[in-house]
Amino acid sequence: MVIGMDRDPRAVDFARERLSRFGPRFRAAPGNFAQLEQALSAQAALPVDGVLLDLGLSSPQLEDPARGFSFQSEGPLDMRMGGEGPTAAELIESLDESSLEALIRDYGEERFARPIARGLKRALPRTTLQAAEEVKRAVPRRAWPKRIHVATKTFQALRIAVNRELDALDSILESLPRVLKIGGVAAIISFHSLEDRKVKQAFRDLEGRCTCPKGLPVCVCGAQGNFSILTRKAIGAGEAEVHRNPRARSARLRAVEKVR
Repeated sequence: MVIGMDRDPRAVDFARERLSRFGPRFRAAPGNFAQLEQALSAQAALPVDGVLLDLGLSSPQLEDPARGFSFQSEGPLDMRMGGEGPTAAELIESLDESSLEALIRDYGEERFARPIARGLKRALPRTTLQAAEEVKRAVPRRAWPKRIHVATKTFQALRIAVNRELDALDSILESLPRVLKIGGVAAIISFHSLEDRKVKQAFRDLEGRCTCPKGLPVCVCGAQGNFSILTRKAIGAGEAEVHRNPRARSARLRAVEKVR
C-alpha cells in the first residue's frame, strides 16, 4: 500500500484520479509532510517500509501563472503551495528591509540581497513580473548569472519562506527513527543546496558517525547510530534523464536505511 501526501489540493486530486486503478492500495492524504508521522498514525500505518520525499515544486505549479511561482509569465505574486498563510507579496510588505534582505540572502544564497530587498520594499510588487523586474534593476547587468534567470534565487527564497519548506523538512527528518521500521529506507530528492545540506547532515547524525580525532587508532567516542547511509554521495540525474526532463538537472537523491 502506498500513502501519498501533498499540501496542494490539486495534486492530491490528480493523484487520486491517476492511481484510482490501484483501488485501496493507494491512499491520498492531503496535508503538509511535516505532519507525516501524525497522518500515518491516524491511518494506523506506522511504522512503514519506506519514505520517499520529492521536495520542491511540481511542473504543474510552475506552469500555472495563477500560482505565482514563475518569473517567466505574469501572475499574482502568491507562491503558496496549499493556499494557506500570507502570499509572497504580503510577506514582502510585512517584513522590514533588513529582515527581507536576510531572507533573500539565507534562503536564496543571493549575494545582491541588500539592493534586491531595497528595490522590493520600494516597489511592493503584486505580480511575478513586477518582482522579477525589481530584481533585474537591483543586480548589475554584468553580474547576471549565465545559466539561470537573475531572479531565480530571489524567487526561491520567497517560496521557501512562504511555505516554510525548511521547517517542514526538519520536522520529517526528526521523525524518521519513529516512522520507519527496521529495514525501512528513506529516500529524499532535493533541488537546491539548502535542502541537500540538511538531508546530508541529518543522515550523518542518524548514522552516528564517529567524532573522534583522525589520529586515534580506535574509536573512543562510542558513536553508534541506528541507520546506515546508502548513498555516500548524492545521486544526480544522468544525461538521458536530463535530456527528457531538463528540470531534473538540479535533483539530488540521498537515501538511508534503518538497521536497528
